[in-house]
Amino acid sequence: MQISLQNIGRRFNREWIFRGIDYTFDKTGSYAVLGANGSGKSTLLQVLNGSLVPSAGTIKYTNGTVNIDPGDIFNYLSLAAPYLEVIEDFTLNEMIDFHFRFKPYRQGMDKEAVAGILNLQGSRNKAIRYFSSGMKQRLKLALAFCADTPILMLDEPTANLDNQGIDWYLGLIEQYSAGRLTIICSNQQHEYSFCANTLSIADYK
Repeated sequence: MQISLQNIGRRFNREWIFRGIDYTFDKTGSYAVLGANGSGKSTLLQVLNGSLVPSAGTIKYTNGTVNIDPGDIFNYLSLAAPYLEVIEDFTLNEMIDFHFRFKPYRQGMDKEAVAGILNLQGSRNKAIRYFSSGMKQRLKLALAFCADTPILMLDEPTANLDNQGIDWYLGLIEQYSAGRLTIICSNQQHEYSFCANTLSIADYK
């Protein structure tokens, strides 16, 4: 899977958040989008995943030799971000079932395996509203990692995680990011140290 940007820019009102981005996220590469808080990392990620339309330029999605319509790109990606909501009235079982109505499981995965990765087998009938912020973040990450999509997008992936949670995240990266186009927005080196490529928002102000 490949994402190609040509002269991409995004502004709110008259203020440009970034502009003039010519960049290609290629196939199974790992990419870190870097910048200070409020610099526009999350905005760029939302442009990449089709949540926001660019104010300037063009974006092209290619799966092999097939061009993907931007309106369909959500079928090809998994996303975890602090601002991404989970349905708090659902139990863990219900949330997993709901998510995987829209995304296929990775090979060998099922509901029990996802609960096992979370180490929450005893909380499968517990409403998510009673989960801690760290448990909710782990849930978002597990759903993204365990879906069989060629693109994985993570925004501040270790937000609300303690040191044990950070080690858990790095284990998931090692096991479940291989063979996928992986894009991580971060200003914490431990979140993206494995990435082979970096894009700095500051270069496009």
